[in-house]
Amino acid sequence: MGEIKVAIADDHKIFRKGVILSLRHYSNIKFVLEAENGQQLLDGIRESKPDVILMDLRMPVKDGIETTKYISIHHPNIFVLVLTMHEEEKFVVHLMENGANGYLLKSTDPVEIKKAITDVVDKGFYLNNFVNRILIKKSQNKNKAVPSLDNEIEVSEREKEVLELICLEFTSQEIGEKMNISSRTVESIKERLMERFGLKNTAGLVFFAVKNNLIE
Repeated sequence: MGEIKVAIADDHKIFRKGVILSLRHYSNIKFVLEAENGQQLLDGIRESKPDVILMDLRMPVKDGIETTKYISIHHPNIFVLVLTMHEEEKFVVHLMENGANGYLLKSTDPVEIKKAITDVVDKGFYLNNFVNRILIKKSQNKNKAVPSLDNEIEVSEREKEVLELICLEFTSQEIGEKMNISSRTVESIKERLMERFGLKNTAGLVFFAVKNNLIE
């Protein structure tokens, strides 16, 4: 993996500098942009062209939630890792279903931040133990609900197999080889599923599949 260009948006300068300093030993990670709010970030990404953004949520002018949604629509090739102090379930679910590729707390160790950065570039998403606990909780709560035929989420056997392999972190090419189909067909299935369920990216699709028990 080559050099990864990273931007960070956070209204606390000391925290921004601390994150940058903590990742300075990784030669393949280069910070190309610092922003105090979402609008400043959007103004700078066209020139700096980051691969990954570390995004705080509570910021002045334009917050991280609104900015993440905007980037997922207008800059879909840029990966967003939320890096915040907000650990409420409602924030995690909303961000992961609306454009974020991963969700980290500000207490996260620099080693994990580095892994999250490399993982989203390589696989399109990063799910850590914190997010997985929320997924398990959501799944358990869903199982307790009274079933309704009107709310059933249907996927074909092929779509289910693609979903399971995506969640196991296989690439489209690897999935194609396992299923004896082209990688383009895998991408088409993935895009069709995201469109059907109103999702922004692979991370949202994985989150949705696990949350709704679409995989074993």
